[in-house]
Amino acid sequence: MPVSRIADPSASYEGMKKVLWARERMHVLGRLVDKYEEERPLLGTTIGACLHLEAKTACLLLALQRLGATVAAAGSNPLSTQDDVCAALVKEGVSVFSRRGMSTEEYYGNLSSVLDLEPSVLIDDGADLVVMAHEKRPELLPMILGGSEETTTGVKRLKAMDRQGILAFPMISVNDAKSKFLFDNRYGTGQSVFDGLMRATNVLLAGKVLVVAGYGWCGRGVAMRAKGFGARVVVVEVDPHRAYEALMDGCQVMNMEQAAAIGDVFLTLTGNTGVIRKEHMELMKDGAILGNAGHFDVEIDKAALAAMSKEVLDARDNVTTFIFKDGRKISLLAEGRLVNLAAGDGHPIEIMDMSFALQLEAAIFIKSHSLAPGVYDVPESIDREVVRIALEAQGAEIEELTPEQERYMLEWRE
Repeated sequence: MPVSRIADPSASYEGMKKVLWARERMHVLGRLVDKYEEERPLLGTTIGACLHLEAKTACLLLALQRLGATVAAAGSNPLSTQDDVCAALVKEGVSVFSRRGMSTEEYYGNLSSVLDLEPSVLIDDGADLVVMAHEKRPELLPMILGGSEETTTGVKRLKAMDRQGILAFPMISVNDAKSKFLFDNRYGTGQSVFDGLMRATNVLLAGKVLVVAGYGWCGRGVAMRAKGFGARVVVVEVDPHRAYEALMDGCQVMNMEQAAAIGDVFLTLTGNTGVIRKEHMELMKDGAILGNAGHFDVEIDKAALAAMSKEVLDARDNVTTFIFKDGRKISLLAEGRLVNLAAGDGHPIEIMDMSFALQLEAAIFIKSHSLAPGVYDVPESIDREVVRIALEAQGAEIEELTPEQERYMLEWRE
């Protein structure tokens, strides 16, 4: 058995049922494994991952293993780890360091355990693994070939490191690939946020005022789905172009102070800190619901919620209700962590199929190319191939340009 630290090794049977259900629907990842399995391009590579440890992620980790890699993984969020899936991974030979509900100290200890295995390729979700390698384990930096990053938040951190001349190896921004952000961030977040919200609360959305903070691709997806449920959508933005786009998409646009007074459900999707603060909570209705789907649990001021309350109740699984001194109740979902993963199963399988196909291709690319330190886009040929396979899997065929059309598009004369 691999070196691991998980909650319940006996739960592997239930975990593997989840993995097999997901694997049957991950056609892009499956075709890439078939393509590369004989070659085994990752043979001799140790891959260290910090990802949400659920069934779809397990399919990626096992695919990397089938292509020759030794794989070690830590959970990227204390509430997104599924203990039965971790047990299934360990039984299949993956080193796993995580449990649902782990403390902050345990979380960083688990990242350190992954680095103890001296990975040469990193797959990160939020850049914590990369940052720890630089700050706490600099002796490992020369042996790390590079890696890939899944999220907007992580890419922002990596680019900041690169600007400061700190980043010691190449990192591929999977997040910025079209096959990722056009689908994962918009359609994936758009569906999975409401999966988590509804599982946690069982509330009706039709007729409610739903406030979306941040109108990037994730915010667009949530606003689009909220309108489909019959909610009245208010968007809070700091960027004038995105705010105007929200207006043209049929949303109301307000600042958070205005939105706080009328909102029933608030969802933050900014990747920033202090989006919903004390001065906003003071204006909110009795019964308001707060949730985060940005990244870290810093978008909603949890300390202010606690300080304003005379009593705190665990109202339901993944719902904490704060009773204010004036009698109002405000509920926080999933401790302010990612509601779609903490209270649900995360993005739909077919969406993560494309994202994880990009991650697999990025690992192979890093292993087979010598790149200088920096943040790189996914090569366009890989990006297009992934979405082409996804189209084929859905039974869709696209048109091809004729030679005449190709010539016409390159010509400047009429």
